[in-house]
Amino acid sequence: MSNALVKPKTDLPAVTLPDVTPLSSPMLAQLTAALGIPRNVLAEDDQIAHAWSQLPRLIKKIPPHLRDERIVKMCVAVASGLFDAAINYAWNAAVVELRDKVRRFGINVVPQILDDKSFDEDTLLDLKDAELLDLCRKLNLIGDDDFFFLDQCRATRNSFSIAHPAAGTVDEDEFLSFLSRCQKHALSSAHNPKGVDTKSLLAALKATKFKKDQRQEWERRIQETFEAQRELIFVMLHGIYCDPASGEEARLNAIAICESFSNDLSPRTRSALVDRHQDYKAKGDEARQKASLQFFETLGQLSLLSEAEVHSIFTSASRKLLSVHNGWDNFHNEPPFADRLLKLSRKNRVPETAQATFVEAVVTAATGNSYGVSNAASPSYNEMVKSFSPNEVKLMLDLPKASTLVASRINSNRGCEKRFRSLIALVDAKTVPTASKSLYAKWVPKA
Repeated sequence: MSNALVKPKTDLPAVTLPDVTPLSSPMLAQLTAALGIPRNVLAEDDQIAHAWSQLPRLIKKIPPHLRDERIVKMCVAVASGLFDAAINYAWNAAVVELRDKVRRFGINVVPQILDDKSFDEDTLLDLKDAELLDLCRKLNLIGDDDFFFLDQCRATRNSFSIAHPAAGTVDEDEFLSFLSRCQKHALSSAHNPKGVDTKSLLAALKATKFKKDQRQEWERRIQETFEAQRELIFVMLHGIYCDPASGEEARLNAIAICESFSNDLSPRTRSALVDRHQDYKAKGDEARQKASLQFFETLGQLSLLSEAEVHSIFTSASRKLLSVHNGWDNFHNEPPFADRLLKLSRKNRVPETAQATFVEAVVTAATGNSYGVSNAASPSYNEMVKSFSPNEVKLMLDLPKASTLVASRINSNRGCEKRFRSLIALVDAKTVPTASKSLYAKWVPKA
């Protein structure tokens, strides 16, 4: 027995148990005879032999560090034909591991999830098996399938093991099925999520602006927790960012963490964030609603909001760029406004209703005036023009014949006309709509 159950290296190919049937059979017969009890009160020799032959395959699947004294006792019980006792030892090993999963999750974090400040180590030890299974499911330490099969094991253990007066007996096949389920759904080396101490996170957010390694550590902890808690954390971070009373460092920390997860937000999390945003609108909380719009914009998640809100964001950013472009010292002031509009268009689709304003602002600023163009902002303009949709290309080609400032500049200033033609050259010919092919041919520079 000892050769099989010493904690082996994980790369050992198999678990080998000795052939005990020839030794156990005479001993069991002598024992029952000495007590004047029929031999058939215990499992038959062929039942013991079958269960024993299948044990190595199942035990091999149990991580070495979980093959403790309970597994040893289970094997001894099997060798003796006491499958009801073996069930009890296997279940005890499963319960101990489930408790350890809760500990690894974080005893101090569980009260925050359950909203039960009294939960502690003693509470964990006092939980009934059914309560422990329910807790593990709430913490996502086991899934719904795990819960279903382990709950069946719990009922089997209560009704047919030596833990309580048995309602019947179990045979070798039922024991092997029981052990297989305990191994697969509890005694495994599956990833064990760890809870995030939200109180500590909140304190850290408000303390000082995160350094890179500090932010990455919190991101790692959030990544390792389960989905339901991640959802709560992101909603909390959104609330901090939108709260006018939050310090600027806390707001920057909150948005920095959320940005790193912007492409991995679950549907439930997206829904929860939109619900919070809609609550701000319903309450008429303009300060929080405006901050919430900035939150979604920064994360590149404007598509989650209404078309009207996205339209307003794009047209507002476009008009601000035009206003700065037409203002004093425009070449110096344009870059940040151009960069913001570029970031908006990179992460979000420009609503069709906002495309005319968007295209006019970009092309007007990129064409410049009689003094030239903002060299620092030009790369942003060029990238946006290259990304124009077919409809945006059509709007761009129609600008010179419209009653607009840029049309006046193109038609009256040689430098503006040349820069406009250079912008047209950035457009892929395949993107030009059929109806605009002639205008494209008119303005594209000749080779």
